[in-house]
Amino acid sequence: MPPVTTRGTARLAAALLAAAVLVGCSGGKDAVDQSSGNQFRYVQATDKGSVIEAAKRKQAGPVAGSLLSGGEYRLSDDRGKVVVLNYFASWCPPCQTETPQFDSIYRERKSAGVQFVGMDVKDPSKSAARSWLEDKKITFPVVYDEAAKSAIQLGDVPMAALPSTVVIDKQGRVAAVYVGSVLPADLTPALDQLVREA
Repeated sequence: MPPVTTRGTARLAAALLAAAVLVGCSGGKDAVDQSSGNQFRYVQATDKGSVIEAAKRKQAGPVAGSLLSGGEYRLSDDRGKVVVLNYFASWCPPCQTETPQFDSIYRERKSAGVQFVGMDVKDPSKSAARSWLEDKKITFPVVYDEAAKSAIQLGDVPMAALPSTVVIDKQGRVAAVYVGSVLPADLTPALDQLVREA
């Protein structure tokens, strides 16, 4: 039997953690565990195309990070808008399809108060991420967050898979958590509903 290496142990631990997270994010309508008072965490994905009932939504944490274009992004600056935080990486095949589709939705809906923000969480270098975004002509702001700190800031959102999408309502509350790729036909009805809310 070959000796166990630190790298091998780390890979095994990462695989076990990924498996545990996948179990925690499997389907269901109640995406938020509210059993611990004011603290909360996401335990399941929201059904695609739907949103969490307004009475069950919890305030998003103080998400902030460095933009690839320079400067800082703060979720709190977008209060009053519906915000779509899309967790992606340029090398991820579903992200390569979804991100340009999201940019089209962003261009169509930004005047209605919908803001998209890319959260690049797994690209090993900023230059590779910038190059891909320029090639795809992505116009919404993108935060470089290789360590995925923003998911913890947000409210301990499980990153079971890329892409993952979190939708924030106008009051800064988490309205949906979609794990895996989302089709425009699934996302736009949820955005329409949230835009109509006071």
